[in-house]
Amino acid sequence: MVTKLTIEYDGGGLRRLGAANPARGPCRRKLERGLQTILGDSGTDGAPLRLTVAGRTDRGVHAWGQVASLLPRGGRSAAAHGLLDDDLAVLAAEPAAEGFDARRDARSRTYCYRVLARRTRGVFQRGNRLLVDRPLRRRGPCNACAAALLGKHDFSAFTPRETEHSWFRCDVSRAEWLIEGDLLEFWIEADMFLRHMNRVLVGTMLDIAEGQRPLEDFAQLLQGGQRSEAGRTAPAHGLALASVSYAP
Repeated sequence: MVTKLTIEYDGGGLRRLGAANPARGPCRRKLERGLQTILGDSGTDGAPLRLTVAGRTDRGVHAWGQVASLLPRGGRSAAAHGLLDDDLAVLAAEPAAEGFDARRDARSRTYCYRVLARRTRGVFQRGNRLLVDRPLRRRGPCNACAAALLGKHDFSAFTPRETEHSWFRCDVSRAEWLIEGDLLEFWIEADMFLRHMNRVLVGTMLDIAEGQRPLEDFAQLLQGGQRSEAGRTAPAHGLALASVSYAP
């Protein structure tokens, strides 16, 4: 029986969590070891767990609602959930329809990037938001950029030139900045994402908000281009995979 897992983790110090390859790094190995414990499976037969995650996350990127599909050895389902490590937890484990694949069946993914725009770093916010050590002079351009993102665009300017992607058009259904005092959150939902895409989008928007590049450049970048034409890549620790959506 296929099991749908909802997972959260702190990406600090963890390497990339790959979509299908079990050798991607320690984050995936922690998850698989924890699941073996939940299943009471010693793994002595040497066969790997068949685990697929909905979205790849680079080292330093967090997840609040990562989703994985699991087909355990012997057809057993995971019926337990809980803390697997100090920085990794399974929030829910539930039966899924036969053939469910967390990555292939995902309709959209939602990410959130947090920015703290003040000189003093918060005591409780270390490692999960970008500190901009001065108030952003212009926040209106951030909102204008977010509005321009809605719909289908060519995001080739927002991903490294050396990439595994062959398709660069993404359909964005939500893009907005939520602002509360010094805390800014950029929320984006789309049918697919390219490597580093969200981090380059945030870096470019912050460059515009700080007056380092004109707002008019942003719309042009959404028609395609080279990575060198866009702005900086924002650090990974401000980004989190918030949720994954599936058909009802």
